[in-house]
Amino acid sequence: MVQLPRSHAPAAASGLRQALQPASLAACVRPRSRPRAVAAAAAAAPDESAAVVGRRAALVGAALAVGLRGAAPACAVQGLTAGRLPGLTPEPDADGFYLYTRPEGKSGGHGVGWSEMPRYSFKVPEGWEETPVSIADLGGTEIDLRFARPDQGNLQVVVAPVLRFADVGFNADVRIDQLNQPDAIISGFAPELFGRPLNEGDVLEQRETVKGGVKYYEWEVKPHNLVSATAVGNRVFIISIAAKSSRVWARAADTLRAMQASFFVPAPGAAA
Repeated sequence: MVQLPRSHAPAAASGLRQALQPASLAACVRPRSRPRAVAAAAAAAPDESAAVVGRRAALVGAALAVGLRGAAPACAVQGLTAGRLPGLTPEPDADGFYLYTRPEGKSGGHGVGWSEMPRYSFKVPEGWEETPVSIADLGGTEIDLRFARPDQGNLQVVVAPVLRFADVGFNADVRIDQLNQPDAIISGFAPELFGRPLNEGDVLEQRETVKGGVKYYEWEVKPHNLVSATAVGNRVFIISIAAKSSRVWARAADTLRAMQASFFVPAPGAAA
């Protein structure tokens, strides 16, 4: 392995970072002219070994520059901003709830693709804030976001491909009742939502409802979990809300149920 002098290491490292970017991102970044700078620094170096290393660094930089000048895909406009983006309304409604709407431009989540995603929404009371998502979470790569309030509980939204249930095309527009029955849906997602499979008697309540012409399944699951799920396009959308404790559930159950009922995923062409 060639050891670069301190003066050349930053330039070579920068070139490697550009080369390792995904092609779609590299095409959107204007590469710096590192090879010429490295060669000039090498020519000015007093000792012969530094010049040799400088020439090698210049060759590496030139090769990277050629790679970056390859085919230039169009830079995507929507869905390339990873992480948390502001999505809450600045003021609460008359009942004290803030409306969260998935921000336009937020990335497609972990592993659910780069296609445009419906801007789902739900309500949260004061004090609930978005928290970081990790691929090490129980939901793995399918958790799109998390919210929490330390003294009340937590919320997560899972976005999963319908291919988990049906062999459909990329541009399919599927509804949840076309995928499976409510008990099969909640059982299939239980390990990532609750960290365990469901046992007999765990589902305390199960119902179906329609919003905006689209069917939703809703459940109450032991000990104090509220879940709502629907399917739009080629994705399944699930919101799962968990009370922190039995004491919290006793005083805040109505608030948590209102959060569950507020979950909405717009579907193109659906009846209002």
